[in-house]
Amino acid sequence: MFKVLERIFRDKIAAESISLKGSARFRGRLTGTAAADMLPQCQAVCPVGAFQVQDGDYQIDYRKCIFCGKCTDICAAAVLKEGIQADNLLHCSNEDAMPYLVAAGKEVLAEVLHQKLGRSLHVRHLDAGSCNACDFEMGAMSNPYYDLHRYGVAFAASPRHADLLMVTGVVTRNLEQALRMSYEAMPEPKLVMACGACAAGGETYGDTYAVLGGADKIVPVDIYVPGCPPRPPAMIAGLLAAADMLADRMK
Repeated sequence: MFKVLERIFRDKIAAESISLKGSARFRGRLTGTAAADMLPQCQAVCPVGAFQVQDGDYQIDYRKCIFCGKCTDICAAAVLKEGIQADNLLHCSNEDAMPYLVAAGKEVLAEVLHQKLGRSLHVRHLDAGSCNACDFEMGAMSNPYYDLHRYGVAFAASPRHADLLMVTGVVTRNLEQALRMSYEAMPEPKLVMACGACAAGGETYGDTYAVLGGADKIVPVDIYVPGCPPRPPAMIAGLLAAADMLADRMK
C-alpha cells in the first residue's frame, strides 16, 4: 500500500493539455471541394438535411450534422467509378466542429482554451431524451485527463443554483415540461447550451409523435455544440465561452 502511495506522489497525476483534434479515424469538420454535379447527390444522402447546396457550393449545418460520412463516401465512390478528378473530393478532417454563440453570431475560437483560468460557471445538465452518448462524453470531462474543474466549471444539483442549462438529447414530449420548468427555475442571467446533434439540430430521430425536436423549440438557446456525440474538448470550449458570455451579461 505504501509503495502504491509513494508512486502516486512521485509520478503525480497531471491533466493533459486539451487538443481540438481527434485521432486519424475521427470524423470532424468537412473540408475539400466536390464537382458541381456531385453536390446534389451529397445532399440527397444526408440523413438529417445538414448538407445543403446553394449557388454551386455546399454549406453544412453543424447543428444537425451527425458526422456519418455518407457525403464523403459518395464522393469517393464517384472518383473510383466515374473517373472524377481526385482533387474534387470531400473528406472529413479530424478537427472538432467548434461550438458557436447565437448572440455573438460567430464560432468559438480554439484560443478560448488557452486563455487564463479562474472562470466560474455552474452548470445544470438536463437529459431531454438522449441515447446517453453525449452524457458519457460529458462525464469524461471530469476525469483527470480533461479535469474540467481546473477551469472553474462545476455541475450543480439544482437549476436554482445554475448559471447554464446544458441540454442533451432530442426533446421528447414526456420531458418538455421538465425542460421548461428547469429553465424557469434558473436565476437571471441564465444561459442554455444545446449539446450534440439531437439537442442542437433536432433532426436525428425525424418527425414522430413522441419527439418535439431541438432544444431551441422549447427554450432560447445561446450556444450550440455540434457532434454525435461531441468530444469533451468541444464541450469545454463551449462552456468557457459561456463563462465569458455570463460575465458580460453581469456587467
